[in-house]
Amino acid sequence: MSGLTIPMLSRRSALLGLGGLSLLTACGPAQKAAAPSDLKDLRDRPVQPLSSGQKISIDDGRYLIALALIHPDPVSLLAAWSGDVNRISPDMYKAYAEKFPALATLPKIPRSGEPFNLEAVLAARPSTAVVSTESGPSDEQAAQLQAAGVPVAFIDFFNHPFENQARSLALLGALIGRGEQAAAFNAFKKARLDAISARVATVPMDRRPTVFLEPHAMITPDCCNSPGRGNVGDYIAFVGGRNIGADVLTAPTGKLNLEYVIQRDPDVYIATGGPHLAKAGGFVVGPDFTPEQALAGLRRVAGRPGISTLKAVRQGQAHGLSHQLINSPIDIVATEVLAKWIHPELFGDLNPRATLDQINQQFLAVPYRGAYWADLTPA
Repeated sequence: MSGLTIPMLSRRSALLGLGGLSLLTACGPAQKAAAPSDLKDLRDRPVQPLSSGQKISIDDGRYLIALALIHPDPVSLLAAWSGDVNRISPDMYKAYAEKFPALATLPKIPRSGEPFNLEAVLAARPSTAVVSTESGPSDEQAAQLQAAGVPVAFIDFFNHPFENQARSLALLGALIGRGEQAAAFNAFKKARLDAISARVATVPMDRRPTVFLEPHAMITPDCCNSPGRGNVGDYIAFVGGRNIGADVLTAPTGKLNLEYVIQRDPDVYIATGGPHLAKAGGFVVGPDFTPEQALAGLRRVAGRPGISTLKAVRQGQAHGLSHQLINSPIDIVATEVLAKWIHPELFGDLNPRATLDQINQQFLAVPYRGAYWADLTPA
């Protein structure tokens, strides 16, 4: 899948081609020849484990959360990060910065989804650039980084989480020399996913509830953001729901007409939110918000014209979920929450709070505090 079109360049000539000698001084010392490795990224590109003292750059803040699952000082591994505070939430950023002050002064590179900035990555001097599939550097840019002595490793927590996330975490673990810790978390998560999958398999397709999940509800005045095929839609399908967005959207995310949502009249309505929706008046949740504030935000979201008419809202099947719980390995908690909401009769014994507490105690360098989901209750 590389499709490389430029020849391999020397480190010096590559940097000259990127804008001059100034970048030569910005980049780190030339890497010593390393022993061959069987490690490959999600595009089957060879990846070399880091040597002691070497660092990586990441183009998604959620990769910091993943590193915190398998390393006691994840910030010490970083030469640069994406600075996308809203993806991990301002309260989590504050907690990380308090424990690891170096985070506040780390060089920043554009986050995934933004135009890739080759010079910014080179200037940060990472030994490997960890980037997101589908939104990282182009093949040509990846080749230029490689030629300049910065190998690229593609991972994916976003587009196909159930297919790619465990492999991505294992890759991160192998890259930083914490493969055993990554394997331990993947096993912890797999046991829980397998338990959910076994129960869902007993539910015929015609008995699976329809679900409308609205990411970042109220982030704009109009409605209705929706997962399609992939991304959050995979979570709904995994726990035995039928995502109404997947019937009309072929991309991982997109937008539905409100009329379509009303016509489908889903059995379950779920809004995602977080601190980033406070200014918009949407669903807010997390350690900086009280249960009353979370419920008030969820009521505003569910009370909008059209949404308020859905039977899910009228019949008490409307819920709010922190968007910061998805698209990282922490999403096992969100998966359990969704399973309880979509099949309460099947998953009444699941305890996502206990799962999060165990992750806090057993794995995370910086624990999650507070509540991260809420149910709509009568006013």
